[in-house]
Amino acid sequence: MAAKPRSASKRSQRTKLPPMQEASSEPPLSRERIVAIAVELLDAQGIDGLTMRRLADRLGSGVMSLYWHVDNKEDVFDLALDSVLEYRGSPETGESPDWRGDVVHMLENWRARMLRHPWSASLLPRRALGPNILSRLEMLSKTLSRAGVADADLNAAIWSLCNYVMGATLTRASFDLSEKDRAAAQQRLTRLSEHYPTIERSRLLLDNDWDGTFRKGLDFLLDGLSPR
Repeated sequence: MAAKPRSASKRSQRTKLPPMQEASSEPPLSRERIVAIAVELLDAQGIDGLTMRRLADRLGSGVMSLYWHVDNKEDVFDLALDSVLEYRGSPETGESPDWRGDVVHMLENWRARMLRHPWSASLLPRRALGPNILSRLEMLSKTLSRAGVADADLNAAIWSLCNYVMGATLTRASFDLSEKDRAAAQQRLTRLSEHYPTIERSRLLLDNDWDGTFRKGLDFLLDGLSPR
């Protein structure tokens, strides 16, 4: 999985000033406000629900006015994604003796942020990486390096953990069956137990301890990264 940091925006090359806004009850248009409303739209309607026209309507502005602050819809996606993945760890994060606790806190926070904004997990693998995401990766890299992970293994360790978080989040967001559906699926599995004896015995389809499963799986990964 590869992604490039966001390149310098074309906005910095613009020399004209945006037209004066007509007096209205709406707050002044700004990139920060555009991003905030975009996040609200994405939370409510998902990726397909965000269009520049719909965004402009919610902001009480014309579509062309948006382009004084953002380059295009892809730019809005990049900015919205980075805004919801801001991480405010403690000043000691990355420096405390409990490297494992630091990693768990970082990744549980990452998962929680994405679950609050389910669209973010599907955007992350293909978006340009903004400063908040890069800061998370830098902090994670620094913590793993301090724990003794060799430079030659650092990239594999980082991507293994990141892929685990994203995969766990996507599964949780999309595999949200009702209790009735879970019971029906398990009953069907029981009837087919001759073919699937192990997962039937573990009652896999009835297990909805998402938080506990995430943490236990993370422990398995971190056990493999612990210094020998």
